[in-house]
Amino acid sequence: MATDITDTAHAVEAAAVMRLLPARPRLLALGEPTHGEDALLEVRNELFRQLVEEEGYRTIAIESDCMMGLAVDDYVTSGTGTLDEVMEHGISHGWGAFAANRELVRWMRAHNDGRPASERLRFAGFDGPLEITGAASPRQALTALHGYLSARLDADLLPCTADTLDRLLGADDRWTDPAAMRDPSRSVGQSAEAGRLRLIADDLVALLDAQPPHPLDAQPPHPLDAQPPHPLAATSREAWDRACLYGRTATGLLRYHHWMADTSPARLTRLVGVRDQMMAHNLLAVADRGPALVHAHNSHLQREKSTMRMGGTRLEWWSAGALVSARLGKGYAFVATALGTIRHQGVDTPPPDSLEGLLYALPEDRYLIDAPRLATALGGAPPAPRVSPWFGYAPFDPAHLPDSDGIVFIKDVPRKERDRPVAKPA
Repeated sequence: MATDITDTAHAVEAAAVMRLLPARPRLLALGEPTHGEDALLEVRNELFRQLVEEEGYRTIAIESDCMMGLAVDDYVTSGTGTLDEVMEHGISHGWGAFAANRELVRWMRAHNDGRPASERLRFAGFDGPLEITGAASPRQALTALHGYLSARLDADLLPCTADTLDRLLGADDRWTDPAAMRDPSRSVGQSAEAGRLRLIADDLVALLDAQPPHPLDAQPPHPLDAQPPHPLAATSREAWDRACLYGRTATGLLRYHHWMADTSPARLTRLVGVRDQMMAHNLLAVADRGPALVHAHNSHLQREKSTMRMGGTRLEWWSAGALVSARLGKGYAFVATALGTIRHQGVDTPPPDSLEGLLYALPEDRYLIDAPRLATALGGAPPAPRVSPWFGYAPFDPAHLPDSDGIVFIKDVPRKERDRPVAKPA
């Protein structure tokens, strides 16, 4: 058995990951079982560098606010703003304070300097503007989408004016009240104004979908063609992509707020499901740009259903990875991360009969494990599930081995001091 396990272990390198896969995926998802550990982020950074240099990857997408991430993308592609500004305002949950995240953004900017647009690296956040305690106002996304369309289309095509939109949105703190997570009566998500906004958002997205992002015919018009140019003919694909992001975010946030105000037993399940659905839609948009590395919690990227307990209730929903994998097939690959110890959080040496315990017995500090091959080697005797003494760490479920493409195993996670605490467990 030990020999079989050893035969499944490889160096943690991009080339080794690719050898596990039938083809280069459009999205290579690297999961993590806990947030905020620099050792895991450093492995991600090195893997991304190798994917860029050896496999032609150009984008990294992380579990961070998709709207905030636009500032980071502007910085790495064109130098807009400063590194300090984008680390503070471009990455959510306080994760911009982590040294490895700062190094990633710094390296991407340096790599892009002087390169043509087609060779520049891109950054994306793919989470919604959500915290575990609530959600953002839909104002930013809705007004940005309305502004994009109103600058390009006749006013009578739009479902409302900017003033009407502002009046219906009201004060942002109506939407962001953290008490609404536990008390649906504090949410405005099912108010008459919110209902009207959902219809407006749907109409705005439908208008955007009805317009091509660029001319359908690149040839110059015939001299006898008296038709005026298409209203979006001069629009860049980048601006259109961002408008699509505004539309996805606006409709997703309004749907999330609707379920914040719900009082049925389905409320919490729908909330976590809407969040992963927003993630999936953002990831599919990232995939359209070309091959990308995706980094988030294992539970968001796995192909199986996700589970958690919230408010004493066990929740179960399809993860973003499951939704994206169903759409992309072999274009989606998932490599989980499993850990031996996080001693500064009370996670000590794993039990020898757990998956982590079996891998912990291997001699090196880190490995890339061929997950399907390991499942075959273990036969009908899968390892016992590990139980974590710390809520912030979710051990790898050995039942997921056959449906994972690989596992990065890190034996021991060292402690590093940080400026800010981690804001959420998943």
